[in-house]
Amino acid sequence: MAYFDAASAEPMTDVARQVLLAALDDGWADPARLHAEGRRAALMLDSARERMAALLGCRADEISFTASGTQAAHLAVLGAVEARRSATRGPGHLVVTAVEHSSILNAAAHAERSGSLLTIVPVGPDGRVDADAFTGAVTRDRTVLACLQSANHEVGTVQPVAKLAAECQAASVPLLVDAAASTGRMPAPPGWSLLVASAHKWGGPPGVGVLAVRKRVRWRSPLPADGREAGRVPGFVNLPAIVSAVAALEAFDAQREPADAALRALTAQIRRRLPATVPDCVLYGDPDLRLPHIVAFSCLYIEGEALVTELDKAGFSVSSGSSCASETEQPSHVLAAMGAVTHGNVRVSLPRDISPEAVDSFLAALGPIVSALRRGGR
Repeated sequence: MAYFDAASAEPMTDVARQVLLAALDDGWADPARLHAEGRRAALMLDSARERMAALLGCRADEISFTASGTQAAHLAVLGAVEARRSATRGPGHLVVTAVEHSSILNAAAHAERSGSLLTIVPVGPDGRVDADAFTGAVTRDRTVLACLQSANHEVGTVQPVAKLAAECQAASVPLLVDAAASTGRMPAPPGWSLLVASAHKWGGPPGVGVLAVRKRVRWRSPLPADGREAGRVPGFVNLPAIVSAVAALEAFDAQREPADAALRALTAQIRRRLPATVPDCVLYGDPDLRLPHIVAFSCLYIEGEALVTELDKAGFSVSSGSSCASETEQPSHVLAAMGAVTHGNVRVSLPRDISPEAVDSFLAALGPIVSALRRGGR
């Protein structure tokens, strides 16, 4: 089997696995307790925060760990809304782009149902946000939060975070950057006020999200406090997984440039060879300003789910449709926002340990599979 779905979850690295096993022996106790085991766990948690902060370019006391990237995104959005509501007793205005991850869009929609105002900013055919429309929305009165992904999780297009962060700063509007797709693959973007990420995207264990909130940002947890850590996510932390996640990101980030150069060469090869391999194939996303490991395309006249199934039978694991809506069989909201074809689409996202031979085998198998599906559909 060749695993080509790293954008959903990068296979756990050896470093993450080794550190997780060691942390299970040393980090099982409650870090809020004063006994020796608790103090040892607290030191491990403090160290994890400091190391994560160094990777993201912030302070350790600005870092919280959550149960998932989705939970981090929900808390970031709803916490900004809650802070506004508590301070002014009035609704705030949220700005999101049409291609944000569903966790951001769903949190914004929840806030809208609770009385907040919402602007969804369009994107171009390559998936990049309309910068002028984004800036115009941010400067509206009562804007409490703007949300912008660092790079798109489906088509790989990198967003102009630095430029729009400056616009948000000029308007005194906090910017939430969803960096789940890019953390470990790109340096942390500049200018963010809040940032979220997810460990399984960089080869860490599943079930660890990161929520970073700058000290100057008005934010209040929308969850009931449990008395353990004021201002942070309530509940007992999964310390072994957190320690493993941080170690995985350090290792992932240390090899970022050579690893991503190799992946970029492979995805460029896929983009170059696909039109000859599969007639009536449409490529998505910016060909240059993109994440190095993602290629998204549609093979016309067939269903994406059928193509995924046949590729799986042939030994290739890929994804189709929206990575966050596949269970409901809904069309990709990202492709729809781009004005692209929403059926027959496939996302190939290469893990770091993939071989060029596996890519060659995939391209050799893809053409005959698509041809057979098209013949069967007629």
